[in-house]
Amino acid sequence: MSVKDKKKALVAMSGGVDSSVAAYLMKSAGYDCIGITMKLFDNETVGASRERSCCSLDDVEDARRVAFSLGMPYYVFNFSELFEDTVIHRFIEAYENGATPNPCVDCNRFLKFDKLFLRARELSCCAVATGHYARIEQDAHSGRYLLKKALDGNKDQSYVLYMLDQEQLAHTRFPLGCMTKAEVRRVAASQGIRTAGKPESQDICFVQNGDYGDFIERYTERTFPEGPFTDRNGRVLGTHKGIIRYTVGQRRGLGISSSEPLYVCGIDPASNTVILGNDSDLYSKELYAKDINLISVPSIERPLRLKAKVRYRQPEQWAVVCQTGPDEIRVVFDEPQRAITPGQAVVLYDGDVVVGGGTII
Repeated sequence: MSVKDKKKALVAMSGGVDSSVAAYLMKSAGYDCIGITMKLFDNETVGASRERSCCSLDDVEDARRVAFSLGMPYYVFNFSELFEDTVIHRFIEAYENGATPNPCVDCNRFLKFDKLFLRARELSCCAVATGHYARIEQDAHSGRYLLKKALDGNKDQSYVLYMLDQEQLAHTRFPLGCMTKAEVRRVAASQGIRTAGKPESQDICFVQNGDYGDFIERYTERTFPEGPFTDRNGRVLGTHKGIIRYTVGQRRGLGISSSEPLYVCGIDPASNTVILGNDSDLYSKELYAKDINLISVPSIERPLRLKAKVRYRQPEQWAVVCQTGPDEIRVVFDEPQRAITPGQAVVLYDGDVVVGGGTII
């Protein structure tokens, strides 16, 4: 990105209060801003209602009006084909292979901090700003850019940003990283920003009602075959409704009568089997992850004692981390962790600094 345009920024605007305030703060900091909304899918493609989708006309109109009120040029970029290839298809492929994907990580990786960065360069912008709750600092000793947790622990989104590389971190701005959600809404209200009271979006934007199985079957126009529920010894306990409808740790919706609660402990796509067990069967101390990205260090040369989390809302847990290959790490926890799930991200922390992360295998 051009140094001569160091005060020109592309601001990703979803039509929500966070990105609206991020745009206001970037303007207040003296940046010449361009507001953009990323059109990620056609509602008809994913069976989404106009009202619910993050790509709804209402959201676009909200973003457009906020940008206009701030004196910013505004554009809608159609990235629906790329979103379909890099997020929706990967989401479906993961479930087909017995994993539980994290599409927000993929969206950040392939859309917001890849394709959007290329578009920013084309528009001679030196920075991309978003409404994420996280912080970026440059380490004075190593010179590396660090991704850090937001000051508001309840809103921290560093977990879904672990894939950012040094070039991206150098040109990314998170204006909300030192703010609470309440402070963001107060700023929006004080400036008359129309999204000040707008509710937060929830769940995965392209899945209606949180029913992943129905979405996948509708999207692929395929019916996924039933198969056996078994216990950990291979004894058949019943019949499942297709492996895409299950994830490790799941208890509800199994339809199995038992004297004690049963949980999904594993999924074997090769045999189309869902393995059930007791709650105690869900605990393990060790995981391997691939497709790793390291931020605070270029590589892990020796075992590091860090904290790690294996899902977005889980508190971090102490562990020892080793790099076992160019693109793989091994994480051994002090205490057994519940429902470590293939396909989810494991993210490593040293205090409030994100060391890196990867996809659990």
